[in-house]
Amino acid sequence: MRLAIVLADQMLAASALLPIEMWQAAASTRAGRRSERGAQATLQVDLLPAHPAATIATQAGIPLIPTASLEAAVRYEVVYLPALWRNPRPILRRSSALQPWLRRQFEGGALIAAVGTGCCFLAEAGLLDGKSATTHWHYFSQFARDYPQVQLKRQYFITQAGPLFCAASVNAMADVTVHLIERFYGRTVASHVERNFSHEIRRSFEKYRFLEGDDLQHTDELIVEIQLEMRRRLQTALRMHELAREFGLSPRSFERRFREATGSSPLIYLQQQRIKIARELLAATNLSVTEIAYRVGYVDQGHFARLFTRTLAVSPREYRRTVRAKIFAVTPT
Repeated sequence: MRLAIVLADQMLAASALLPIEMWQAAASTRAGRRSERGAQATLQVDLLPAHPAATIATQAGIPLIPTASLEAAVRYEVVYLPALWRNPRPILRRSSALQPWLRRQFEGGALIAAVGTGCCFLAEAGLLDGKSATTHWHYFSQFARDYPQVQLKRQYFITQAGPLFCAASVNAMADVTVHLIERFYGRTVASHVERNFSHEIRRSFEKYRFLEGDDLQHTDELIVEIQLEMRRRLQTALRMHELAREFGLSPRSFERRFREATGSSPLIYLQQQRIKIARELLAATNLSVTEIAYRVGYVDQGHFARLFTRTLAVSPREYRRTVRAKIFAVTPT
């Protein structure tokens, strides 16, 4: 796993340091789990300067020292672009070498995540042309004028256009990072990192991002109809062979077409949707675990709890306590 953090003068240090710490925690957690089976998880983090500089001056006054250069022919799995303080134009002009490097990383299959005005780096490289993007709210008007070919989504904290992620703030970047960690290390590790870095109720990546194409935007229209029907009937005892028959499919054809369209089996998809709703109910309501289990289609609370724990590595009750915990408490004087 190779991670590139691009550095630039007057960047917000948190936009680089927070993702690094979250990824290091993920790698450490994964390594601990895999060491039980005799394997190790490794993470290589490189700090690359967007412009020639031996030391990067951050807005916080904390200098950052690059550990690699854009000239090295390294292909990264994930690339982060930092938020820039105030007007980003002077830094963008000094960072012309970054543009072809970003295009090479994009063509090599890297996932690229930019935060705040750092999204301008992607726009300067032409990677956002015709695609959706967001940026810091203070820079909306200038961004729209500078990059009219980009579809600016002002109402979204996060946008995703294929492998390109734009986050409006450092907090939104944390949500993106949890999502990316899940893609590489799995939901259990991502959930562990999320709970350790953010004890408060976090925004759901899926709920607050604009995605160019989601799991309902594939080419199999019949499977889209079935997915919508599954979402409408989460509380009922759905049996896959009966659902297949309702839509005129054999169980074998249903399984095959569903996997081809979504990358998941029908049963796993249904379980994911139920756990997703259960998480929202645990965070936002006072319903008991038994009531929540029933509302998402599980008559057996024990079975629901075991499935929830296996999926998120935390029990429903522990999850509720975690997301409702208060980080800050104000004592009246």
